[in-house]
Amino acid sequence: MKRTPTPEEREREAKESHCRAPTGFDPATSEKKLRLFEELEDTWLPYLTPKDDEFYQQWQLKYPKLVLREAGSVPEELHREVQAAFATLHKHGCLARDLVRVQGKDLLTPVARLLVGNPGCTYKYLNTRLFTVPWPVRGSNISYHEAEVAAACQTLLSLNSYLQLETVQAWEELVAKERANIDEVPVCIGPDFGLGIFDGPDEADIRSRSAYNVTLLNFMDPQKMPYLKEEPYFGMGKMAVSWHHDENLVDRSAVAVYSHSCEGPEEDSEEDSPLEGRDPDTWHVGFKISWDIETPGLAIPLHQGDCYFMLDDLNATHQHCVLAGLPPRFSSTHRVAECSTGTLDYILQRCQLALQNVGDVTDSGGVSLKSLEPAVLKQGEEIHNEVEFEWLRQFWFQGSRPRKCTDWWCQPMAQLEEMWRKMEGVTNGVLHEVRREGVPVGQRNAMVTAILASLTTRQTLRREWHARCQSRIARTLPADQKPECRPYWEKEDPAMPLPFDLTDVVSELRGLLLEPTP
Repeated sequence: MKRTPTPEEREREAKESHCRAPTGFDPATSEKKLRLFEELEDTWLPYLTPKDDEFYQQWQLKYPKLVLREAGSVPEELHREVQAAFATLHKHGCLARDLVRVQGKDLLTPVARLLVGNPGCTYKYLNTRLFTVPWPVRGSNISYHEAEVAAACQTLLSLNSYLQLETVQAWEELVAKERANIDEVPVCIGPDFGLGIFDGPDEADIRSRSAYNVTLLNFMDPQKMPYLKEEPYFGMGKMAVSWHHDENLVDRSAVAVYSHSCEGPEEDSEEDSPLEGRDPDTWHVGFKISWDIETPGLAIPLHQGDCYFMLDDLNATHQHCVLAGLPPRFSSTHRVAECSTGTLDYILQRCQLALQNVGDVTDSGGVSLKSLEPAVLKQGEEIHNEVEFEWLRQFWFQGSRPRKCTDWWCQPMAQLEEMWRKMEGVTNGVLHEVRREGVPVGQRNAMVTAILASLTTRQTLRREWHARCQSRIARTLPADQKPECRPYWEKEDPAMPLPFDLTDVVSELRGLLLEPTP
């Protein structure tokens, strides 16, 4: 029997596991984990694999919205094209480990990733915004650096279309079976699996919840990751990605995953005592009901070319993890990303809104403002922060990675940076009004109050991003992945109306608010 982790090891796992899963850190979740570990004490929770008699029945009863399509049901030509696309993107160095932020610390994810999807879309996790390598949707004009990369992106778009159709079919079968009240245990994991209590959506809703707009590609070679953590609840073995929900998705939307394990060594596992349950040489996906210590978990083996689907609210009510096998593995995880604040069109519209307050150029070369209303000033400074810290700094922090496959993002980023520069001028214009003699104290204080919080945040975040770019772990990255602190300028740069370091500006504004009213 595998050694049970000590309480100290389980507590450390609860705190560290966030860096391995593409989700945001939630202190409340960490507290839940610690309480769960206390309940478990020194015991493992039960879990099932296909060799257990009750496996399929448990799947039917507790995991009905999880559907597996075995590799044999996927067209052979699509298998060949997708696996060639993985190899191409890996060969060209397009996938890379992310330098993410967890509890104030920078950590490298063990999994290398690449976001491919609709032009202008992004996906954010662990304070890291990934920018799509655009796939060639109809009407787009995308220039890739390599013809092989172009073909790979076209293949991923074809895979996306195939998985959309398969998702819709799986969902319709699930709804039909529920309505017919069919209650039978499947004899194998196959295309027709999936039952349970289900409040079925209509056809249009099904299609919208299956309209994948991005895929997050993942790659890991476990043989080069000797420090992989042990699964802490069930004793399932080494984890590539720890327990999590996929986040930043449209509510109740589906997730589809294509799995490809590369051919690896034939030798036996080096484990002295083989794990009871799942085969440690084979990749698995694990599922459990969130914070449930009564229902057995599932460990489902993933063979080359298998696909699985998480339908409806499964991603919200259950958690999943990826359990490492021996060979290297790619996966393509197709999602309906929640992009209401994560597209290029969105941030361009926000910038245009902020710049509507810009009037004519003054005699001194500054900008005049159309309105000094506190609400207008506050909105403008908030957008200023949004474009700087959610877009510009996120993009350049990833070095040349976003430009590895295509220059698609270069012109939009140049446009956003130019708009950001104008916003620096707007902030300078507000400060000019605040400092102007004769401004009534009440009006001045209202203006200061409107902008002070945003400028304080700006100063804090500039320091943080600058420090992140100079961190020890950042300096260890390959040259093409080293973060760039941009925008950055030295003190008294004549091209910039305000300093990079806003300490003195923030102190001045705070002092103005403390001045007595005459």
